[in-house]
Amino acid sequence: MEEFFIKAAQLILSLSILVVLHELGHFIPARLFKTRVEKFYLFFNPWFSLFKKKIGETEYGIGWLPLGGYVKISGMIDESMDTEQMEKDPQPWEFRSKPAWQRLIIMLGGVTVNIILGFAIYMMIMFIWGKTILPSESIPMGLNPSPVVEELGFEKGDKIIYVDGKKLDNVLDINTFLFLRDVKTVTVKNKDGITRNIIIPEGIGKRMFESGQMIAFSPFIPAIIDSVVPNSSAMLAGLQKGDLFKKVNGIEIMDWTSFRDKIQSNKNENITIEIERNKRPLEISLKPNEIGQIGVSVKIPSISFENKRLSLTESLVEGFNYGYWTLHDYIYQFKYIFSKKGAQQLGGFGTIGSIFPSSWNWKGFWHTTALLSIILAFMNVLPIPALDGGHVMFLFYEMISGKKPNDKFMEYAQMFGFFLLLALVIYANGNDIYRALS
Repeated sequence: MEEFFIKAAQLILSLSILVVLHELGHFIPARLFKTRVEKFYLFFNPWFSLFKKKIGETEYGIGWLPLGGYVKISGMIDESMDTEQMEKDPQPWEFRSKPAWQRLIIMLGGVTVNIILGFAIYMMIMFIWGKTILPSESIPMGLNPSPVVEELGFEKGDKIIYVDGKKLDNVLDINTFLFLRDVKTVTVKNKDGITRNIIIPEGIGKRMFESGQMIAFSPFIPAIIDSVVPNSSAMLAGLQKGDLFKKVNGIEIMDWTSFRDKIQSNKNENITIEIERNKRPLEISLKPNEIGQIGVSVKIPSISFENKRLSLTESLVEGFNYGYWTLHDYIYQFKYIFSKKGAQQLGGFGTIGSIFPSSWNWKGFWHTTALLSIILAFMNVLPIPALDGGHVMFLFYEMISGKKPNDKFMEYAQMFGFFLLLALVIYANGNDIYRALS
């Protein structure tokens, strides 16, 4: 329960920062162009507000529904659906009276702030905490490929040397590169020290997604027993800590994953296991239980991440690059949402909250906030009525055609966009509830 409240607190704080700054992105250019802003709210306030105070022409407040926030700009059909003012003659301080280029800047202000904020946070993280790296040499046993990439020619124990001729700062980033980026060639070295180039076919990311094998490579874990569960079939058969599994029913295995799969495929069946103990081979017979377990845990080799301190200039460059690729990868993977499998993986506030650290960690908090800021920017610029991108779409239409869409059309478009977004929010949070109950 404590973990839940920590994650919830981080989520609310992060959303509060992002929403306030996003709405400031609309508020500031609106005021610069002498456009009246009637309300500035953190969170929504149907029926009542937790706090409100009017300063000048603007009412500032905090709502009780933490689904975002808003600024209400005079002379604009927005989520408030206040169409009464639109029936009156346009006033000089209203949004609709301003030139199209000024209205465009006002509408793009929130997205612009979120992009800048995301990049700036990454730069700050790089400067304060440095850059986390994991060279290939830090995983002494090499990597274990999933079946979908093993078909390409990768072998158990391979070490990644280059990706398209470049070294990776974090060798496990190979998973992101294969899934979301256009990789042509991966250079690897096998356990015998032989180097070879593996050509990556187009569409490997789609194959990973459809197969469910999103993690193409994981650290190679040898099948060495770390502990034996008392009174388990493993203990009754005489298995001990330090035993190395070599074969199952005469079939050679190389790692813990292979051993686990063999055991899983022989549930409730007598099997013969060959082990190595003190460099001597031994043969043992036992029977996995009904869920494919024998009562042993594996010895996980230690993987040491390194922290590289950066100068201010290096932090700016590295932070910018990290922000760019974060935005690139999010846009690239967005296409999977339109598949049945992708739609089922949509998540709401539960999913968002789960990506925050389980204990309060400022580096983790700011890293997640930067990611959410970039996601918020991209989602808001989508050409959906009720989002900033919908308003921008209609503004571009006006600037190209020289004609404004009429107010009634804008009202219906806003309503359509609102109900579409509401349906998506309900669906995404419904997925969270379904997964929690499954």
